[in-house]
Amino acid sequence: MAEKKTKNEEKLSLEENFEILEESLRKLEDDSLPLEEAFELYQQGMQILKSCNEEIDRVEKKVLQLRDDGGTDEFSE
Repeated sequence: MAEKKTKNEEKLSLEENFEILEESLRKLEDDSLPLEEAFELYQQGMQILKSCNEEIDRVEKKVLQLRDDGGTDEFSE
């Protein structure tokens, strides 16, 4: 039988992570949210942000710069 991956184990896209962050923000804006749950959402959000930053950095390193002749070069600062 195939093993099911939980949401935390599978690699989510940036868009999926942003959706999770938006939902967490909506929940955090609710004044009736218990402090312990709010702190948990905050911690999860910070982990997701770290993951997003790492993914963005990885993608930036792969960006190619188009030359006049139609060829490409690795992007460099």
